[in-house]
Amino acid sequence: MNRLILPGLGRHLAAVAAAALLTFSARAQGPHFSHQTIFVTDLDRSANFYEKVMELKRIAEPFHDGKHVWFALGGHGQLHVVSGAKEDVPHDINIHLAFSVPSMAAFTKHLDAAGVKYGDWSQKNKTPQVRPDKVLQIYLQDPDGYWLEVNDDKF
Repeated sequence: MNRLILPGLGRHLAAVAAAALLTFSARAQGPHFSHQTIFVTDLDRSANFYEKVMELKRIAEPFHDGKHVWFALGGHGQLHVVSGAKEDVPHDINIHLAFSVPSMAAFTKHLDAAGVKYGDWSQKNKTPQVRPDKVLQIYLQDPDGYWLEVNDDKF
């Protein structure tokens, strides 16, 4: 077979084709999670809760205006805590942000030491409930009343 490809050009074309395929594949997968924002009445109180109680890591935020604190949620996911809410409003437990921990026993011990109230879905029992897929879970609220689920899902 007679080839008209210059030396090295075949590898270059293969690399370009692979990059194009990866770009197309990424677009074909659709959106991915970026961040969740919560609007709070007291930024320091909420930031302290997410840092000390939920043990999230603060990350840089671009505003530098004293009204935003950002936390890493794993992967590229982030929690953006933004001040300015005028009052705490009731939140339904059905709308919650969920976190997984390696040990439910260690995490509930941490919550107990911090004096944080938590419980099952009904909030009548502190014992973690067992989901149908055998994952243990508890629910608690942050200082502004946002509901959080904490579970031991191993993915």
